[in-house]
Amino acid sequence: MSIFRNAVWIVKGLKEYTSGGFNAAAKGFNPSDLDVNCQGKAYMITGANSGIGKQTALMIARRGGTIHMVCRNPEYGAEARKELAELSENTGIHLHIVDMSKPRDIAKFIKEFEEGNEKLDVLINNAGCMVNKRELTEDQIEKNFATNTLGTFLMTSGMMNLLKKSEEPRVVTVSSGGMLVQQLNVDDLEFEKMSPFDGTMAYAQNKRQQVVMTEHMAREHTEVHFSVMHPGWADTPAVRNSMPDFYEKMKDKLRTVDQGADTVVWLAVAKDPVTKPSGLFWQDRSSVSTHLPLAWSRTGRGEEDRLMSHLSTLKDKFSN
Repeated sequence: MSIFRNAVWIVKGLKEYTSGGFNAAAKGFNPSDLDVNCQGKAYMITGANSGIGKQTALMIARRGGTIHMVCRNPEYGAEARKELAELSENTGIHLHIVDMSKPRDIAKFIKEFEEGNEKLDVLINNAGCMVNKRELTEDQIEKNFATNTLGTFLMTSGMMNLLKKSEEPRVVTVSSGGMLVQQLNVDDLEFEKMSPFDGTMAYAQNKRQQVVMTEHMAREHTEVHFSVMHPGWADTPAVRNSMPDFYEKMKDKLRTVDQGADTVVWLAVAKDPVTKPSGLFWQDRSSVSTHLPLAWSRTGRGEEDRLMSHLSTLKDKFSN
């Protein structure tokens, strides 16, 4: 069945996830949706120093929003912050150095941010990694899981208090259509049984975890509007570095970073998304299914609960 899922997904991707797919979808966009003044609102974007995260920060900063960039590398983060401030002519761009693979660093940052800020309007979970060999962090957590799933969960749950002080709080998580080839596997969350280890499939499993997590948190925190989305196949540094073979084959068909960021920004600032149910999966400003037809990838409530219980246990462990 996984062979079937992969084949269907590739066909779907060539049609929908490329620049051509974006251009086709964009014919149905409402041009005025992004005519939004974001002044007075605070937006936190993880992984904001490059690629889709950086472009998202720029597009929101140009609309007057206060930007909180969460970046791992101080040098790259400072360079990006300077560039964004110059391009947007917005002085309200702030840099925070946090390694999203380190739970204690995230917990410390959340505490400090809460002490210095009255609210947060929108959290955009964009940071991620694709490590192509199994590596453990200093906390003995598999690195892809630590960054993509646990880090996203810790940041999202940790910012709930500030988000709920906003009039219209939103959480947008940048996932991937690659999750469509994966069924949630709660028996091997950190890929100890994956042999040989496959970084692409580990990443796809993490992205399925993000979708399940979003659906769960949307039910748990009804005051906040949750969205998870697929940006399509975009030409970003992450794609070039982590998937060089894919990049070489597809580079003439990849979306621009602007196209990849479009739905992220739309979900973060437009009026229409919050009129739709919380917890949906989005692609090119439309909600889409989280499963391929006949793919047998649906998640039972018991599996979902096991994932969330494991994440909560880790949160408690590293918040002390």
